[in-house]
This record gives sequence, C-alpha cells and structure tokens, in this order.
Amino acid sequence: MKGQSRRRVLQAGAFAAVSGAAAGMTGGRATAAASATRPTSIPSARKSGGALPFLEGAFTPATKELTAFDLDVTGKIPRDLDGRYLRTGPNALGLEDPRAHHWMLGDGMVHGVRLRAGRAEWYRNRWVRSSQVAEKLRETYPGSAPADDFACNTHIIGYKGRILALQEGGPLPYELDGNLSTLRPYDFRSTLKSSFTAHTKYDPAADELHAVTYYPTWDHVRHLVMDHTGRLARTHRIPVADAPMMHDFALTGKYVVIVDVPLTFDEQAAQAGALVPYEWNHHHPMRLGVMPRTGGTVRWFAIDPVYFSHTLNAYDDGNRIVVEYTSMPAPFYAAGLGSGGPTATGAPTLDRWTIDLTRSHVTATRLDDLPQEFPRINEHLTTRRHRYGYTASAAEMWRAYETVDGQIPDTKFTNCLVKHDMLRSTRQVRRFPAGAGASEPVFVPRRGARDEDDGYVLSYVNDPDRGATDLVILAAQDFTGHALARVHLPGRVPLGFHGSWVHDA
Repeated sequence: MKGQSRRRVLQAGAFAAVSGAAAGMTGGRATAAASATRPTSIPSARKSGGALPFLEGAFTPATKELTAFDLDVTGKIPRDLDGRYLRTGPNALGLEDPRAHHWMLGDGMVHGVRLRAGRAEWYRNRWVRSSQVAEKLRETYPGSAPADDFACNTHIIGYKGRILALQEGGPLPYELDGNLSTLRPYDFRSTLKSSFTAHTKYDPAADELHAVTYYPTWDHVRHLVMDHTGRLARTHRIPVADAPMMHDFALTGKYVVIVDVPLTFDEQAAQAGALVPYEWNHHHPMRLGVMPRTGGTVRWFAIDPVYFSHTLNAYDDGNRIVVEYTSMPAPFYAAGLGSGGPTATGAPTLDRWTIDLTRSHVTATRLDDLPQEFPRINEHLTTRRHRYGYTASAAEMWRAYETVDGQIPDTKFTNCLVKHDMLRSTRQVRRFPAGAGASEPVFVPRRGARDEDDGYVLSYVNDPDRGATDLVILAAQDFTGHALARVHLPGRVPLGFHGSWVHDA
C-alpha cells in the first residue's frame, strides 16, 4: 500500500463513530479570552456547489481556542462533582476545500469544564497537537512524531491519573494534561507498539483495560489487555477476513465479544485516493465472536447484518451472554454519498443480542426504536448486569446522516436525552427545544451512592437563544425534573463524539 493511501486509511479510523451534538454560535456571560491560536477560515459548503451538512449548523467547526474562568451558572452545581467533564470530536483546522473533506477526518478538539466546590472554574477547548496540527498552528512539535500520527478525535478517557485522547485503526493515544494541553503520544509505558482503539472497556473489578484493535493490512484483529500496572500484559490475535472495521466490542466477566461487521477495507479505493476506503461488503458475513478473556478458541455465531455502532454494556447470564448496543440498518455508507460525511439508511436504535452458548443461537431484540445513540451506563457496572442506561439524540445529526441529494427526512427526529430502565422495560425522555442538540450523556455517581442511578447525568446541550452551549447537569433519579445546574459556556461546542468525567486526582 502506498504511503499516502495508508495515511488516509489511518486518518479514517473514527469514520463510523456517531454522536449527539451541541450547536450554536459565540457569545456568553462568562469572561473569555481567545488563545494565541489564529482563527481559521472554514469556507461555506454551500458556496462550493452543494449542501455539506457536516460542515454547517451544529457541525460548523470552532475556529478559536477559548479559555474562560468563573463561568455563570443557573441553578447549583453539586459540591461533590470534583473533576473535569471532557468531550472530543473532529474539528477541521485550516480547511481549504470543503468538498474534499470528510467530517470524521477532522482534527481532534477537546472541550472541557472544570468543576470544584460547587463552582465552574473554567472552560477550555484545545486542538490535540499532532505533528500536522502543530504545523498548521505554526508551533514546534516536540521530538519525533509517531509513524501513524493523527490528532485523535473520537474519545477521551481518564486512565490511572492520565487523560488520553483516543483514535482507532493505527494512531497511538495522545496524553493531555489537566488544562487540556497536549503532552505526548502515549504507548502504555513503552509496551504498545501497534494500533489502538477508540472504545476501550475498563473492568473496575479486575483493574484491567481491554481493547480490540484493527489495522487495514492485518489478517486478524487483536484483543489487548492492560493490567493493574498500566502496561500491555496480553495480546490475543483473532483471525478475520477482509480487514473489517471494528469500532467497538463488548466485554463481560468471562468473555470478549467481537463484532465482525461487513464494513471492510477496499484497497483499490485506497490506491485511488479515497478519503474513507471502507465499503459495505455484501459478501462478508456478519457474525459475533465469543472468546474467553484469557484467550483461546473463538466461537463464531452468524447473525443478520446491521451496522453495529456502540456497546451500552454486556454481561454473563448463566450460559448466555447479553449485549446491549445501538445499531443502524444495513447497509451503512461510511464514505457517504456526497454529503461530506457518512450516510445511513435508517436512524439508530437501541437493541440487544442474547447469545445462548448452550444452543449456539443468537436472538436479536429491538429495545427502543426512538432514534438515539451514544449509550452509557454507570461504569462501575461495566461487565456486570446493569439496570439503567442513558442515550442521546440530536435531530440535526440524524438529518445529516440521512440527507441524500439535499432531501431532508421527516420530522420524526428530536433533541433529547433518554434514561432506560432495563428491568421494567420503560424509558424517560427529557426533551429539548428545536436547535438544542444534546451530546452524549455521561453518568457520574454521587459521592457515597448506594443505588445504581444515584448520581448525575452530564451533557453538553446547545442553547439556541444564547447561540452557545451549556453543560447541563441532571439528577439521574429525577431525570425529567428541573436541571440541577446549567453551566453557560462562552461559545459553541460543535457536534462531536465521546467523552468522560475525569475525577480530580
């Protein structure tokens, strides 16, 4: 594979991620100061001869790095929230030709709010300083850039006192400091030499971080385990055909569940210069692979094709494995159909696979057909049975995903956060006004909590009246009641991907 095509493949690693959004523009009640980064020009997509929804409206990239202190707040921030709410996403820097750009190849930008003692101390947004971003900003990149360098734009997590921005398909994570400045590529204490993933699974009971990684030139995928020391302790190679994209996976107390989706690498497209050389492959069977966490033989289960997006959680239930997840109908067009981003053939829904290991059978169940994505739980229960789950929906997101030839879908889409009760098969929907897209909800347990849902749900939500974004803090046990607090940010957080609550060390 030619070097240029290879790099394009690596930069496309996050192309199948989907997320909720916060939209709006400038202004705010906090005192803000732009950093030394010069503003960037983002040409209008419509001036280039057609609608590119992934560069407009809620998706419009931020053009400045901002720092604001002592943010204005409506309501009261719980005093036990002591840490940082962080979320990342693609944010094109110095884009010259919008029609030659794919949304998910945008340079990663992290948005963060520092909460402490009932105050919102600061808001910052910062580009991840890969070597390419440093060059665009006319900064000096420290040291030598890794071979597969990219400004990770898909997820950001806290791990053993570090803040890591994540990508998949090749690039190493980037480590950030507490003020969101980029420190260095991170290789897990000099033990990771290969591709990583955007969607890790941390098992708090075992103190292990798990990942399933892929790479376009491999004839396998890899299950990686980082142990309690933070080092790569085990690698299991799992043979697969056609170099599929594996954006996410599932983990239980006993097993790793591999989701082999028929979205596979197209080398001819890569050689021809395709921005996203992954195509829906009707000849590649969709299947689930079940492997013991300690490695060994993989059992494969054929299933009907869907586009598997994100795992809510998975757990063991006797001789069965339960995986709850979000999906979209097949086929899914990662490269899109001329809209500057991916194209879906239907809205995402919340679903469940039940894998019966005794009968060698998989049952698929639709849990909720409301358009929704970005599923999260109380992560203290990762790999164990959970009762509650949280998802988000941003109308502008789904309209962009389903926009073909400029035709906007019907009005079924809404802006909301959803709390699911899996025990009772019920949901609570917290709706927001038109233009108030909600991003991924993150659950934070209350200090001293005993109940699974005793805590807070945090999400960036656009305020169309201000033309800026708020950090909305809800009481999870009073999900549709008055918000505990709305932290008013000084600007707009573009629609993006995933994030985390990082407790103060």
